[in-house]
Formats: sequence, structure tokens, C-alpha cells
Amino acid sequence: MAQIIDGKLIAEQIKAEVRVGVSLLLKERQVRPGLGVVLVGEDPASQSYVRSKGKACEDLGMYSETRRLPASATEAEVLSLVRAWNDDASMHGILVQLPLPRHINEHRVIAAIDPRKDVDGIHPTNIGRLVIGMECFKPCTPAGIQELLVRSGHDPGGKHVVVVGRSNIVGKPTANILMQKAPGANAIVTIAHTAARDLGAFTREADILIAALGKPECITGAMLKPGCVVIDVGINRVPDPASPKGYRLVGDVHFASAEQVAAAITPVPGGVGPMTIAMLMQNTLLAAQRITAA
Repeated sequence: MAQIIDGKLIAEQIKAEVRVGVSLLLKERQVRPGLGVVLVGEDPASQSYVRSKGKACEDLGMYSETRRLPASATEAEVLSLVRAWNDDASMHGILVQLPLPRHINEHRVIAAIDPRKDVDGIHPTNIGRLVIGMECFKPCTPAGIQELLVRSGHDPGGKHVVVVGRSNIVGKPTANILMQKAPGANAIVTIAHTAARDLGAFTREADILIAALGKPECITGAMLKPGCVVIDVGINRVPDPASPKGYRLVGDVHFASAEQVAAAITPVPGGVGPMTIAMLMQNTLLAAQRITAA
């Protein structure tokens, strides 16, 4: 049976480190890291995620402010708020919760964020710096994946990592992080996706498989190399009449068959999910440290 990589435990370790950093920054520079979050519309998943971010900030001694705008808010209103926070010295990180309503151009909104405050790591400047190996804010979920691997004893250095999925939020930045010639990276990286005629031909070559394709239980144990490490980024609702909620959460990997083959695997939930908020907190602290040192 595979080792279970406990994302909740590792996320708590990172948050404990951030808590110490926040305390030191407050003591030495009288600065409390501040995070501004913009939420447009009433999407239940986005609302839940934003609440979790606010609670994490409070628990770690940070300042957090969430602006909730109606789904009818204009792009100009969102841009005005972002620009105001760019100029606000008490706000060190800015995060615009995605997705935005269709009438708002998310690329223009993201580009309006000061790259020094882009704690989600998705501004074109930070993405470009990531690709060429310069100091930057790493996107939170991909950064969390790297931390999961390193802190669980599965350093990707020299390993063949197969990333299944090519999104701008997870797949592409994860591949770029892990291919860098740097500690905790230096992997040989392949990107595969659902256009592959035989996806299993790629996944069976992976020493480390990162599944981020958004299809429930799509990757089975038969598609894995024995002894591989599996990081399951997917989180999907599937109908389950036996559940009080009428559904259950599953990943992109069929856990029951995969854990019979893999050496280590992340669960869903409790794997990658908790890491995303932990890395957001780490990025917010880092932003405050950099801005106040300038």
C-alpha cells in the first residue's frame, strides 16, 4: 500500500513557519502583512475559498480585507479597486478570486495588479520570471505541489515527472517550477493531456505523476509505473446517493487502484488542497518582507 502524503500536516508546518515570520516582521519593522481579496459574484466554491483565506490570515496574525462585489460589477469597478490597493501601503498582497464573470476581462484585471503584490503568482511578469528562473512569486498550487514532494521525502531532482494537464493555473507553471535547475526541482518534465491517443503510454513512464486534468478518476492504477509518486490535484464532485450531501469528492486519479501500485499518493480531499492556502500565506509574508525592505 502506498504512503499517504498528508497535505494537511505539511500545510500546518508551513503555516507555523509563516506565523513566526509574521511575528518577527511585526516586532522588527512594525509591519503586519496585509492581504486584499476581491470576490465578484456569488459562486459558492469561491465564497468558501475566500472565507478560508480570511480565516488563515487571522490565525497567522495577518491583516485581511475582502471586498465582495455583485456579479453585475463592471470591469472598471474591479480595476479601480485593484489600483487603489496597489497604492495602499498597508496592503502587501492582492488576490482577485477567479473565475470572474464573463463580461470582465480577467487578463486585463490580472495585468493591473502590481507584480510586487501578485501573491497568486499569475501576473505576466511573475510568470515570465518563473519561466526563465528568476526570483518571483510562484503560483500557489504549483508551489504547494513542490513543497509536498520535497517535504515528504520525494525530491524531484533527476526524476521523470509527467504533468497531466496544461492549464495556466496548475499544469504549465508546475512543469516550469520542476524543470528549473534549482533545489527541489531539476526534474525531467513531460507535459501530457487529454489529446493524447494513449494517455497511459505517458503516465506509465512517470517516476512522479502530477494529475491536473479535471476529469474524475480518469487515471487508474493500470496506468501507473510501479513505485511511482502520485500527486492528485483534481477535486471533482461525483454523485453518491449514500452520502448525506448526495455527492462525494474524488480526484483525477482512481485512488483505490492507484494506491496498490504507487509508492506514495496524495488523498482527495486532504492532499494538495490545504497547500494552496498555505502557500498563499507564505507569498503574502514574502511580499510584505520585500516591499518593506525596499
